[in-house]
Amino acid sequence: MRKIYNFLAICLFTISSSFSAEGQASKGEISGNVSDKQNRGIGFATISIFNAKDSIAFKTSASDRQGRFAINGLNEGQYYLEASSVGYKKYVSAIIKISLVQPSVNIGKIMLESQTTELKSIEVVGQKPFMEQKADRTVINVDASPASAGASAMDLLEKSPGVTVDKDGNISLKGKQGVMLMIDDKPTYMTAAQLAGYLKSLPASAIEVFEIMANPSSKYDAAGNSGIINIKTKKNKAKGFNGSLTLTHAQGVYPKPGGSVNLNVRTGKFNFFLNGGYTQWEGYQDLDITRQYFQQDSKHLSSIFVQHTNMKFKNPEANLKIGADYFFSAKTTIGLALKGFKNNENDKSYSYINLEGPNGSINSKLYSPSTNNSLWKNGAVNFNIRHQFDSTGTELTADADYIKYRSESSQYFTNIGQDVFGNPIDTSILKGDLPSNIDIYSFKSDFSHSFKNKIKFEAGIKTSHVTTDNIAGYYNVVNHVDETDTGKTNRFVYHENINAAYISLNRQIKNFSIQAGLRMENTNYSGHQFGNSFTVISKDSSFKKSYINIFPTLYASYQANEKNIFSINYGRRIDRPAYEDLNPFMFFLDQYTYQAGNPYLRPQYTHNIELSHTYNNFFTTTINYSITKNFFTETFEQAPVVKQGDTAYATIVRNGNIGQRQNAGVSVSAQLHVKKWWTAVVYANMNYNQFKGPLYGEDINVSSATFMANLNNQFRFAKGWGGEISGWYRTRGVEGQIIIEPMGQAAASISKQLLKDKASLKMSVRDMFYTQQVKGYINFQQTAATFHNARDSRQVSLTFVYRFGKPIKGAQPQRNTGGANDEQSRVKSGGNN
Repeated sequence: MRKIYNFLAICLFTISSSFSAEGQASKGEISGNVSDKQNRGIGFATISIFNAKDSIAFKTSASDRQGRFAINGLNEGQYYLEASSVGYKKYVSAIIKISLVQPSVNIGKIMLESQTTELKSIEVVGQKPFMEQKADRTVINVDASPASAGASAMDLLEKSPGVTVDKDGNISLKGKQGVMLMIDDKPTYMTAAQLAGYLKSLPASAIEVFEIMANPSSKYDAAGNSGIINIKTKKNKAKGFNGSLTLTHAQGVYPKPGGSVNLNVRTGKFNFFLNGGYTQWEGYQDLDITRQYFQQDSKHLSSIFVQHTNMKFKNPEANLKIGADYFFSAKTTIGLALKGFKNNENDKSYSYINLEGPNGSINSKLYSPSTNNSLWKNGAVNFNIRHQFDSTGTELTADADYIKYRSESSQYFTNIGQDVFGNPIDTSILKGDLPSNIDIYSFKSDFSHSFKNKIKFEAGIKTSHVTTDNIAGYYNVVNHVDETDTGKTNRFVYHENINAAYISLNRQIKNFSIQAGLRMENTNYSGHQFGNSFTVISKDSSFKKSYINIFPTLYASYQANEKNIFSINYGRRIDRPAYEDLNPFMFFLDQYTYQAGNPYLRPQYTHNIELSHTYNNFFTTTINYSITKNFFTETFEQAPVVKQGDTAYATIVRNGNIGQRQNAGVSVSAQLHVKKWWTAVVYANMNYNQFKGPLYGEDINVSSATFMANLNNQFRFAKGWGGEISGWYRTRGVEGQIIIEPMGQAAASISKQLLKDKASLKMSVRDMFYTQQVKGYINFQQTAATFHNARDSRQVSLTFVYRFGKPIKGAQPQRNTGGANDEQSRVKSGGNN
C-alpha cells in the first residue's frame, strides 16, 4: 500500500503543476452560441480560433451543454473561427477583428448543418478529428485516420489511447484488464483468443467509431472492471439512395485481401440499410518457449524443456448486417436488424520439442504436427422501438434480442517421439471433435425525462437468459481405429439468467454538474459437466448459485472558468467468468500444454475512482485508482509427465482467483493544432499494478510500474492529399503471473481524394520496424519459463473507397440499438490468434 500511496502522491503533484494560471490577463474575447436547424443547442462542439494572417491555430475550446462558448485571452488582430461537431458539417466564419475599441465580439448564433446535406460530406478524410473527448467517453473516428486503410479492427484498437492488447488478445485500458468489448452496443461473447481472431478479420472500413468509457454510468451493464470499449459499425443515415464500396489488399509475408459494401435507401417513412464485408486473413506465428524445472527441496536445476512452434493459418471471414426502420411519426420509430458472420479458420502447427538435462544435453525429442479446422457461425436479430413524448428529452425505448453462436472444431494431433538423433521411437495420434452452441435471449427498456429545473431522470430494466452447450470428443487413433479417450471426452451445459434495474439522476447547478446512479443485478446460474459413459461423475461436476449485487456510480464536474474543468467519478463494477472458463475438464493443446476450466471461479469486483482536469478543451490530465477483490486471471500449474523415461512437466493453463489487484495511474492527453495542416494527438499513461494473494499453495506478490505512450500525427495537404505518422510504445509490465517485456509499433500512411471527392486511395504500412513482438517470462512453482511470440504484423496495404448516390436533405438521426451487452462479451468465438 505504501508504494501506491507514494505513487499517487507523485501523480497529485504532477497534475497540480498543470493547473498554473496564466500570467497575463485576457485582452479580448469571442463568444457565441452553436445550434442545429431546430435551434437546439449543440453541446461539446469543438470551437477553434485561427490567426487570419497565417491560419495558425490560436486556441481551441468547446461549447457547454447549451451550446454556448466564450474564448478569451486574444490579442489585437484578425481571426476566423471554425465550429464542428460529430454528425454536422464544419462551419467557418468570416474575419473577426479584435481591437482596443472592441475587445469583445459576440458573433451570435452559429447554425450547423447536418453532414448528410451534401454527398461529399459523407466521408471526407479529416472532416472529423481523430479523437474527440466527450463528457463520459473518448471517441475515436476511424475514417479520420489514413492509416485505417487496409487495417483491421485489432490494428486500430491497439493504437487507441490507453488501450493495450496482450499476447492472448486480452484487452487492457489504462493498464487494467477486464475491459468489456461491445460491438454495436452488444457484448461479443467470445474468449480473448477468439475475439482477437474476429477483430483481426473485421475490416476497419466497416467501423465508424470506437467509444472508450473508463467508468460507464449505471445505464450500462456493470460488467467490465476497467470500462467499456464499444465498436460501432457503419450504418448510413442519409435519405435517398447512397453507399460506398471498399476494396483493400494488405501484404505481409502472406496476402490479406478484403472488401466491403455499405448501402442505404431512405424513402418516405422507410429506411433500409445493408453493410457487408469479406476478408481472407492469412498469416503466421512463431512461438518459442523455454521452461526450466527445479527440484523442490534443493532448488537445483533438474531438466530443461525447449519448444519451437511455427503456426500457419488462413482465416476467410464474411459478415453481413441488414435492417429496416419505419417512422410511424416524428416521435415514434420501430426497427428490425439482422446481422451475422461466418468464420472458417484453418490452422496448421508444427512443434519441435527437446527435453534436456541440466547441462543442456538433449535426452529426447518430440515432433508434433497438428491441424485445427474451425467454423464459427453467428446470427442475431434485434427488434427496437423508440417513442419521444416531447421535445424536452422525454422518451421510452425498448430492445429485444436473440443471438446464437454455432461452432465446429476438428483437431488432429500427431506426436512422434524421437531419440537424440531424431530417429522415430513411438507415435501417437489424437483426434478432437468439439462442437459448441450458445443461445442468448435479452430484453431491455429505458426511460428518460428532463425536468424544468435542469434535472434529468433516467431508469431502466433488463433481463437476459443464456444457454451454452459444449461437447469435447477426443479419440486415440490406434491401428487406424478411433478409440474414445475417456480421460478427455466430456460435455458441459451452462445456464445463466441476469435481471437488472437502474435509476440515474443528473442535475446542472450553475457551473456544477452532478450525476448519481444505482444499478441492481440479480444473477442466477448453473452448470453441469456430464463426462462420458466410461467415467464416474463426481458430485463436483454440477454447480448452482444465485446472488444480488448493487453497483453505485457518481459523477461530478465543475467548470471553474472557460478554460478549466475539474471532474471526479466513482463506480463499482463486476466481471463474471466466461462461460467456457467454468467447464472443469481439460482440453489438449499439445503433449505438454493443457487448458482447463475452473467451476469454482468467482466473479471479481472492482471499485474505480478517477479525477481529471481539462484545460482549454485540449489538454486533459487524469488520476485513477482501483482495487479489485477476487481478481481472476490466467494462471499456470505444473503436472508431471513421463516420456521415454524422462520426467518433464506439462503446463496446465486455467483462469483462477488470486486475491486482489491494485492499480494506480496518471495519464495526459492533448490534441494539438501544430499547423493548419497538421494535428497531433498525444497520449501518455503511467500506471502501477500490484497482484497479491495465494495461488496453488504459493503466495503471489507481483508489482510493476508501466509507461505507455501513443502519438498520432494527422496531415491535411492541398488538392486532397493527406497523411499520418503514428506509433505507440509500452515499457515492461506485469499481467498476473507474467512479466511482459517492452514492445511497440510504428505506422505511416498517405491518402488522396479522387473523382471530385467521391473516392479515395490510401496506402499504409504498419509495424514498419517489426517491433510488435511479445516477449516475457514467468516463475511458478518449480518452473521458470520464457517465451517469444512473433506474428505477421509488418504489412503494407492499399485501399480504394468509392462513394456513390445522391442523399436528400433532412436525414433523421437514429439511436444505437441492442440490449444483449454484457452477455455477448463473454462468448469465446473463433478466429486467428
